[in-house]
Amino acid sequence: MASNRVEQIAAHLNYPKGMLAGQTAIITGSGQGIGAETARLFANEGAKVVISDIDASKASSVADSINSAGGQALAVPGDMLDDAYISSLVKKAADFGGGKLHIIVNNAGYTWDGVIHRTTDKQWDTILALHNTAPFKLVRAAAPYFRVKDGEPRNVVNISSTSGLHGNAGQANYALAKAGVTGLTKTIAKEWGPNFGVRANTVAFGYIMTRLTAAKEEGGFVTLPDGEKVALGIPQAQKAARESGDAAFKDIPLGRPGTATEAASAILSVVSPLMSYVSGQTISVTGGRNM
Repeated sequence: MASNRVEQIAAHLNYPKGMLAGQTAIITGSGQGIGAETARLFANEGAKVVISDIDASKASSVADSINSAGGQALAVPGDMLDDAYISSLVKKAADFGGGKLHIIVNNAGYTWDGVIHRTTDKQWDTILALHNTAPFKLVRAAAPYFRVKDGEPRNVVNISSTSGLHGNAGQANYALAKAGVTGLTKTIAKEWGPNFGVRANTVAFGYIMTRLTAAKEEGGFVTLPDGEKVALGIPQAQKAARESGDAAFKDIPLGRPGTATEAASAILSVVSPLMSYVSGQTISVTGGRNM
């Protein structure tokens, strides 16, 4: 199998049809932000992309824009906390891929912050279910399409955060969840690397400009199945203090936050043939912060 992979890489060294030509990818949380940019970059590299997002209109919009640009995309909206949805997502993705599935990017998620002594059970359980249990269930459901010996590349990318690597005040639930995915990644790499050649890696983001790092007062929120709304972002006063004057991003060597496209580019790099011998790793995308 190793020789087949080497031959495959050599034969497509110039990637005339894209680095991901012939592959099918599920990208969760791809209705906006980093997930949407990842879908667009994957499609540009020849992959068929499945847009998974709880917001059906946003998922359809991303898929339509990719298809209009000449790519191949399918919107399959739904709630990652719904077991029936996960089963349906895998089936529809495999059908879209002609019976095959090659890439899973576990990107869906959000923050629901609170200091330890005020964090509720609901906050705790929801964040761990979304960032840990849902990715596990998706990977488990997709096992029949990954535990195969057809010589084709297979990749799982779990998205983490510097909160998971270093902790963060007010984010005990999120920090634990994002630390947990690194263990899941390494286990996938150790179980499915031998015999099947599956690569699994974690990409941990620092300060990326998304709705999670915008001012909370700007109105971003997530609506839970029971109708409760969770406000996203950083309180304006705290955000302003972080970014004021000469102190702006002073702990980031590159001196600025990253963009969603830069974040997505890191994910593309990890699943590409250019990193075919990288597995079980946590790759920090932070502009140099926390080095």
